[in-house]
Amino acid sequence: MGSKLEGTSAPPLRRDPYEVLSVSKDSSDQEIKTAYRKLALKYHPDKNTDNPEASELFKEVAYSYGILSDPEKRRQYDNAGFEAVDTEGMDMEIDLSNLGTVNTVFAALFSKLGVPIKTSISANVLEEALNGTVTVRPLPIGMSVNGKVEKQSAHFYSVTINEQQAEAGVVVRATSAAQSKFKLLYFEQDANGGYNLALQEDSEKTGKVTSAGMYFLHFQVYRMDSTMNALAMAKDPEAAFFKRLEGLQPCEVSELKAGTHIFAVYGDNFFKTASYTIEAVCAKSYEETTNKLQEIEAQILMKRNELRQFETEYRKALARFQEVTNRYSQEKQSVDELLRQRDSIHSSFTSARTVAISGNTSYSNGSSSKTAYDDAKADSLTEDGRDKSGRKKWFNLNLNRADKKFG
Repeated sequence: MGSKLEGTSAPPLRRDPYEVLSVSKDSSDQEIKTAYRKLALKYHPDKNTDNPEASELFKEVAYSYGILSDPEKRRQYDNAGFEAVDTEGMDMEIDLSNLGTVNTVFAALFSKLGVPIKTSISANVLEEALNGTVTVRPLPIGMSVNGKVEKQSAHFYSVTINEQQAEAGVVVRATSAAQSKFKLLYFEQDANGGYNLALQEDSEKTGKVTSAGMYFLHFQVYRMDSTMNALAMAKDPEAAFFKRLEGLQPCEVSELKAGTHIFAVYGDNFFKTASYTIEAVCAKSYEETTNKLQEIEAQILMKRNELRQFETEYRKALARFQEVTNRYSQEKQSVDELLRQRDSIHSSFTSARTVAISGNTSYSNGSSSKTAYDDAKADSLTEDGRDKSGRKKWFNLNLNRADKKFG
């Protein structure tokens, strides 16, 4: 419920979130949410257009609630204060009624591209509900009602249930075949006679429709907040997997007592009306499905705890993997360099010998050349020209034979 186009940035001088919301450290989630809603309504910019101080207090309240409403951030803050809280990953929430046309266009574009954007409920709607001045229409169990609600407006419905229906459980759901964006709201009776917001569910696309549902089945039911830690996950894609189940948040109300209860459909579209169908059904005829839901959600909670432990192991293994792959790259470069130097040295030896041989066996300076054969022949002769080896040459043998023949 905030006008936070710039996000929930921390004020320069940060006060203790528990102090800001006037709650204790052992306060329940519902107590924290109730305190936040009262203060947010009190300091909402729509109601304090001429009071800049109220706007700053509103941001402080929203920032504090952003910490205490997230179980992980609350735990981190309780253990180590603000330094342990990733404020950059705080969810962005936009009050459409407080935006200009240009900013609304950008918000609508991001939403259409699939970027999760939290939008708040208009302060006027909340104030009218709190004052009890809203028009409430009956919504009988087992019947559906169609409607079209203007943007940043709400249609209120009363659902009356008896003891048997309350014991069996009740489901209230809304769908939009036009894939309109809307919120399903549940209000509790306020001491002053009005209605105080207790639950809200944003519509999500399921198949060819958008839908939202609330389940009052006598056991803890959870809802999936797809916007939780969206910015943090964008910075760390691997966190998208490990943090995926962190968006599973417990619903504050798990059962309804016999009597009349107030629900509403809030138009959350950026520019146009939201068309919808709302109905309330008794869960008695869905007993098998209800039991399956309880079983599956228990498994999901177990899996979430397992993933928290596995993430630690995975991060350590990933760090080790990066370490050894870096070592691999370094060793490969080292081996390549050593072999390069070795080849270079071998090449220098081979090239030097070739140059030496060619230099000693051939001389040319524009005159006659002297070969290695000539040098060897000269070394084999005596001073008078005779062969040092004492071998008789073939031409000497021939001469001797001729002399004997004709002598």
